Amino acid sequence: MKVIVDLMIVPIGVGVSLSPYVAACEEVLSGTGLKTALHANGTNIEGEWDDVFAAVKACHEKVHALGAPRIHTNIKLGTRTDKSQSMEDKVNSVEQKLGQ
Repeated sequence: MKVIVDLMIVPIGVGVSLSPYVAACEEVLSGTGLKTALHANGTNIEGEWDDVFAAVKACHEKVHALGAPRIHTNIKLGTRTDKSQSMEDKVNSVEQKLGQ
């Protein structure tokens, strides 16, 4: 099943700068072959369910390996069975309506 996930991983106990941990997770995600889009408060990930959640697990493992003793993760996700829809399709649909 295809899924689009909005992932926000927050390492706890590492200080106030989280960008090194975000960068490490982005490196993990870039190695998966999944479609991703970094944004100001997380990353959108598109792909098959098992592949996406394996990538989320790999991000957790990487962030813990960098010294984060605790991680809080927020995940929003969506699936569809009526049609195939990409992240770009969803954004384009709204942008087209704004242009009308």
